[in-house]
Amino acid sequence: MEPVEIIEDGVLLRPWRESDAEAVHRACQDPDIQRWTTVPRPYRPEHAHGFVTEMSRKSWAEGTGAPFAVCDPGTGELLGANGLISIGNDRTGEIGYWTAPWARGRGVMVRATRAVARWSFDTLGLRRLIWQAEVGNHASRLVALRAGFRIDGRLRQPKPAPHGGTDGWIGSLLPGEVPAVGSTGPAGPGTLAARRAAVFGRPQPVLFATTGAAELLLRPMEEQDLDAVVQTCQDPESIRWTTVPDPYERADAQGYQAHNRDAWARGDAAGFVIADSDDRYVGSLDLRISPTDALVADVGFMTAPAARGRGYLSAALVALSAWGFSTLGLARIEWKANVGNTASRRAAEKAGFLFEGTARGGVQHRGERVDVWVGALIAKDLG
Repeated sequence: MEPVEIIEDGVLLRPWRESDAEAVHRACQDPDIQRWTTVPRPYRPEHAHGFVTEMSRKSWAEGTGAPFAVCDPGTGELLGANGLISIGNDRTGEIGYWTAPWARGRGVMVRATRAVARWSFDTLGLRRLIWQAEVGNHASRLVALRAGFRIDGRLRQPKPAPHGGTDGWIGSLLPGEVPAVGSTGPAGPGTLAARRAAVFGRPQPVLFATTGAAELLLRPMEEQDLDAVVQTCQDPESIRWTTVPDPYERADAQGYQAHNRDAWARGDAAGFVIADSDDRYVGSLDLRISPTDALVADVGFMTAPAARGRGYLSAALVALSAWGFSTLGLARIEWKANVGNTASRRAAEKAGFLFEGTARGGVQHRGERVDVWVGALIAKDLG
């Protein structure tokens, strides 16, 4: 296959040149490129030289790929890499890309991805493009969404995964689905997808809550919390009203910590520890986004036995809900508790949740269907 050049929507895509090696080496020192791509670590000058010469030329010559340098058409400055990293016999190609750190925030890779996609369908006659990224790479996911890809699901990775990898996202794009030149697409700036990519693409924040004279932190779970989590989840009231494993061991607490970390990486949920002014665990609080309605989430929580009755949960619920509305763009946060769990209901109502009724047989609880109370908070409830 003969190398080609593409100029579209303010970007130039051209075959790699030996003179690009220095800029490629500089770009690939970036921590994000090293974290999310398969470039060698450490990335040395000889790696860059081999990439822009032997590897890229071989892909074009054998027709197994189409790697492009993404450049500014006016200055020739290297802005990133984009192209087909594989072309299958079934006329399916897989696209891959990275943006140089000095070119981020300008929509370069979205425009380059659309250009490569259009060329792949119109000139090469491909019938499908595939995109993959490690779960947690929200910047790559957002580029794919803006380029028209539909995120189809997740590829599970065996544990432990080769090279320390985690589960992956996978998406696909078909002919006719590439957004028009100049359009923002369904995930353009200011959209919910863009907003959440910015949130979940960063480390989980620390939130603050106040109750009376007590100052509380809502933060990610740490190793120091595990013993207190075990103690809380072994408490008879926790076992009675929640679905924690029984018996509850330290391995369960470690699994809960890993689950929270993975859920944040996926952008599915935010699990926080409630810590007192001395940074000691006093409870847990989870906000889980609905898989069927991106504007709805539900909360789950528990309090350490020694910290009950102090209003900690209500204060933490207010802080978490305010963050969910203002930062995640939620429209509704739901609360459920088994009928009879008056402590949970009291905490929710004190935080402003409005009781909406009883769902008969609403949840599965330890082998049987049980009735649950249902309540909700909407943004205007917080004033």
